[in-house]
Amino acid sequence: MPHIKIENEFPGIRGLFLYRPVTAAPLNALVQTLLHNPHPTLSAGERELIATYVSRLNTCKYCCNIHGAIAQHQLGNNAEIVQQVLANPETAPISNTLKALLKIAAKVQQGGKNVTAEDVALARAEGATDIEIHDTVLIAAAFCMYNRYVDGLATWQPDDESIYDQMGEQRAREGYLTPPAKIKPKEELNHSTKF
Repeated sequence: MPHIKIENEFPGIRGLFLYRPVTAAPLNALVQTLLHNPHPTLSAGERELIATYVSRLNTCKYCCNIHGAIAQHQLGNNAEIVQQVLANPETAPISNTLKALLKIAAKVQQGGKNVTAEDVALARAEGATDIEIHDTVLIAAAFCMYNRYVDGLATWQPDDESIYDQMGEQRAREGYLTPPAKIKPKEELNHSTKF
């Protein structure tokens, strides 16, 4: 049960954003810029994988599941690659550049000063650009904040994967600046697909 009274039906950060729109606006603008807007070299799916991985390291169920669902939709509806990255980025079928960036993201998750010159040199040796390194550090740092926001207020974090899939599909398609769509229970989704 959330630590504060949130009078809407939305889980995780979406419920908090509707509760406090004045703080939601800059937080949504940041995540839109970091994860959805065009990037010189990193795809939206790759950036979502970084957010998903950091959220898993922070044990934030909601953020890991929702950004994993968004990544899945951004990567051609490929849930397997998301699971492989979460299980072990080193053996996942992703570029060596992204593997090196995920190592940096993991160091940021532990604490910003844990990122070493060697980590950055390795990323550069694997082809990472300065903007990719910059944005990876910022995504990781921002998601430590988002994860703690969601968990620090004990938001509702559903177990139903279809809820994350619905929200993930919308965010992958629309980005972060549109209002959330009404969540359909699993039974209602199953019923609607029969016709």
